[in-house]
Amino acid sequence: MELQSEVRRQIKEIKRGVVEIYNEAELVKRVERSIVAKKPLRVKLGLDPSTSDIHIGHGVPLRKLRAFQDLGHQAVLIAGDFTAMIGDPSTQNTTRPMLTKEQIERNVRTYVEQAGKIVDVKRLEIRYNSEWLAPMDFRAVITLCSKMTVARMLERDYFAKRFKAGTPIAIHELFYPLMQGWDSVMVNADIELGGQDQTFNLLVGRDLMREQGLEPQICLTMPLLVGLDGANKMSKSLGNYIGVTDPPDMMFGKAMSIPDSLMRNYFELATTLPMEEIAELLKPGTHPRAAKARLAGEIVRQFWDDQAARAAEKAFDETFREHKTPDEMPEHFISAASLTDGKVWLTKLLVEMGFAPSNSEARRKISQGAVTVITDRDEARKFTEENLPVKDGMVLRIGKKKEHVRLRLKA
Repeated sequence: MELQSEVRRQIKEIKRGVVEIYNEAELVKRVERSIVAKKPLRVKLGLDPSTSDIHIGHGVPLRKLRAFQDLGHQAVLIAGDFTAMIGDPSTQNTTRPMLTKEQIERNVRTYVEQAGKIVDVKRLEIRYNSEWLAPMDFRAVITLCSKMTVARMLERDYFAKRFKAGTPIAIHELFYPLMQGWDSVMVNADIELGGQDQTFNLLVGRDLMREQGLEPQICLTMPLLVGLDGANKMSKSLGNYIGVTDPPDMMFGKAMSIPDSLMRNYFELATTLPMEEIAELLKPGTHPRAAKARLAGEIVRQFWDDQAARAAEKAFDETFREHKTPDEMPEHFISAASLTDGKVWLTKLLVEMGFAPSNSEARRKISQGAVTVITDRDEARKFTEENLPVKDGMVLRIGKKKEHVRLRLKA
């Protein structure tokens, strides 16, 4: 009875925020066997260091990896220093440029350091897939490729779409799922974690393990965290992200701009609060600002500490809730005819008003939360989107000097 109770406890924690499990019956048996044998499961997560920093969207599978650590299992982080030379084409409509060895080495160091803000590095097995991929000769590569058919590879929707559209697909891109799958064979993974866009790659690992006479890994996929714009996947290139190294004040301010409709998603994927407590915070009739402040505080607390979270909330309240908008300020007139669906391109607007010398600098300011929108004396929020809904009389607070400009609509 105690065994089944522990199995249920672990499965409940494992399933939190998970989209698909391939398959759940196998997972239950594997967990039960692990408890009886007192042998931790080997839980694999691969990270390709394609950029120098990670954001809290990357933190979703890392947080799941930490949950497995807390359940007593062995976390295995694969630093994809070899696969990063290709780059996973899962989100690419074109062949992505190959990174240099120096870029990869620099990014790996940063990734592992930043991942340590979420997982317990002391209990983490860190492997570099160049360890087994780099020594492979051409015979070994051909043998590995023989395990996959072209038809099977084209089942992956991104490849299928590009093939149908006539967009070139380089041969080396087809190697990526095989390389990631071979990682699972080399570390003998019991479970592999990944985003929804990784499903194909994870299942290839399952097939290769079976081919090699190993017990196939169980695959757990998680949703991709929607960014602060409420529309697209969190991405540095889109500026809709919260970086794990953002200063506490900036992190709190960005979190306060999360759309109300996404709060439950962020609570579940980006915090460790119990689901029952989340339901209480978001129950109908409660004020969303109080829940959002709790969410922002929890996010800051994870990457900094409790003191930093309290200080960030205090600074936000002093700046935004208790803001003092000056009675006199410059006004900037916008033609109603120049708006698209009532919105103006904020990047261009900042350049026009002289708050940025170029579009790229304006985008940087926006992504860093340097623009605050004040619609009335009780409502102010950082704005990190490209298109700004304009209302006559609304105020923009911009930059560290908190310069105020009132927007006016003209016919």
